[in-house]
Amino acid sequence: MDVKSDKPASTVLIPVFIPAVIVIALVVIGTISNPERAGIFFSDLLADVTTNFGWFYMLAVAIFLVFIVTVAISKWGEIKLGPDHSEPEYSFVEWFAMLFSAGYGIALLFFGVAEPVLHYASPPTATPETIDAARQAMQIAFFHWGFHIWAIYGLVGLSLAYFAFRHGLPLSMRSTLYPLIGDKIHGPIGHTVDTFAILGTLFGIATTLGLSVTQINTGLNYLWPEIPINSTVQIIAITLITLCALVSVLAGMDKGVKNLSLLNIALALLLMIFVFIAGPTLFILNTFMQNTGSYLSNIVERTFNLQAYVSSDWIGNWTLFIFGWTIAWAPFVGLFIAKISRGRTIRQFVVGVMVVPTIFTFLWFSVFGDTALHMIMTDGYHHIIQEVQNNNAIALFKLFERLPMTSIISFITVILIITFFVTSSDSGSLVIDSLASGGVQETPIWQRTFWVATEGVVASVLLLAGGLGALQTASVVSALPFAIIMLIAMVGMIKALRIEGHHEDSQQQYRQMQQSTSPTGKGLWKKRLANLVDFPSRDSVDNFIRITALNSMRKVEEELEAQDWEAEVTFDEEQCRAHFEVYKEGQVEFIYEIRLRAYEIPEFAANEDGDELQDEYYYRAEVFLRRGGQAYDVYNYEPQDIINDILNQFERYLHFVHISPGILPWNMEEHDDDALPEKSDT
Repeated sequence: MDVKSDKPASTVLIPVFIPAVIVIALVVIGTISNPERAGIFFSDLLADVTTNFGWFYMLAVAIFLVFIVTVAISKWGEIKLGPDHSEPEYSFVEWFAMLFSAGYGIALLFFGVAEPVLHYASPPTATPETIDAARQAMQIAFFHWGFHIWAIYGLVGLSLAYFAFRHGLPLSMRSTLYPLIGDKIHGPIGHTVDTFAILGTLFGIATTLGLSVTQINTGLNYLWPEIPINSTVQIIAITLITLCALVSVLAGMDKGVKNLSLLNIALALLLMIFVFIAGPTLFILNTFMQNTGSYLSNIVERTFNLQAYVSSDWIGNWTLFIFGWTIAWAPFVGLFIAKISRGRTIRQFVVGVMVVPTIFTFLWFSVFGDTALHMIMTDGYHHIIQEVQNNNAIALFKLFERLPMTSIISFITVILIITFFVTSSDSGSLVIDSLASGGVQETPIWQRTFWVATEGVVASVLLLAGGLGALQTASVVSALPFAIIMLIAMVGMIKALRIEGHHEDSQQQYRQMQQSTSPTGKGLWKKRLANLVDFPSRDSVDNFIRITALNSMRKVEEELEAQDWEAEVTFDEEQCRAHFEVYKEGQVEFIYEIRLRAYEIPEFAANEDGDELQDEYYYRAEVFLRRGGQAYDVYNYEPQDIINDILNQFERYLHFVHISPGILPWNMEEHDDDALPEKSDT
């Protein structure tokens, strides 16, 4: 169905949508009917999960980190998330802004001051309120918000982007299992995976919205004391801001989410620069360097530290909660990152998703957390400890009390929290709606409206049932099944990348063959040389493709059909593309295409008198395979040369199928990134 030209009344996938809605409704109804009992239930459930499965969470996160780093530094890192010729859709600044807003903006605002102060007052092993406690507090904060959480997001995002943009599968969690179960992803197994992804995403977003609305309420009370801090104000705030999120989500990705994300990153940078300059600047720089070194030195030990010899619920309230929250939120952030990452290589993706945000996070905690610790240890501002212990959400505003322009900065912070709230809600609803529709990107308005409203309702209900404790439970518990799904998806990714390796090996063999021999044995080097120094017109290349290339393909088609192979030659009049395709039951189709492509005339292209050529563009007849453009021009080849080139590529394809037993015929889509420019365009 062409959703772009004729949007249907509904795109929901019933086997996914109905179970997810039923579970959500049961949680909401059960909680509303008896909030106190629900709160006790959530508390007991959190204790059971962290006690019995804490080791599993830590081990899974460690595996995710090792896997994604290994893939990035391996030869697989050069693989593009899309066809070989694709380019990134968004600039790096736009990409990082959306990444920042979706991934952890609210978390940094909530925990940037609160977590270091709380760890300083009650460290897991050091003596409270000492230099050792301060050092440990920052190291723990770095560990909680460093590489590990971005490895979680990165694994989901990488898997989704790879299977969706490289192999044309739906942009949905079920697609990550394709190398393992094939077409069964479209059955009950795939439906179950997407249902768990929806539930994890919804409860993860509810946790985020709950944290942000408590901080908004606290900030409003700080600025205007007549506004009380209670659940009524918080639910009103959720309702009003959800309406704003609805406006943004209806505007779409580019107009709504992207513009809000750019505003978020600008305000966040402004806030961080202000505190850096107004605070203890030299102390911040020193601690940033020292704490980064300590983090890198102790990353392995902290990764596997479950405090097995200490009887304490600290690990469950902090490390497991943060990692569980991240895993629960990973379908949302991962799918969102995937949607904006088409055209980047795996290595670019991993560096962008892990290294850049981690450095920014360390700077953020150094600026805000170390400024707060400096105020306590040097300036005697001990009162902040009690205030933060009583209400975590007040931490950032109490920090501003000791800095200039307190009211103005506090007001800007409240605005920033609200915009983060809106960005998380609208982008989250887009992702959940896509999951509930089997990966469909363009969905009806009522569906997006439904999920925006549902997020607000779930966040409100969980706040009523026990505040942060209930939100913690929802995140950690919903993360358990999804962590298992992520491990299975990782295995599927490994299998797919191994097959990709076979592709690359075959391609290398073919390139070596091309360099050492020519299709006809004689004369082709002269045509290649002519193509290098000639800059033909559109009409010349157009005629070559329509006549020589197309007739050559039809000769191969006829011969294959004589050998009982199914083949088809087609021609795209609008884009001037000669398309040759061979079908074989049970295998992915062989595709060979010659496309008309336009390029700007280079500066060195001039005639002997030094006059530049009059045309703005020259044209090439380039070869494209299923994996994308092959970057070589066959213009002026003789029919026999083109036939030999087709056969060489077909031979490589057959070799790949032969050395990859068990390859699954995923249904890849055509990627159209190469619409020709008009002659007046650049």
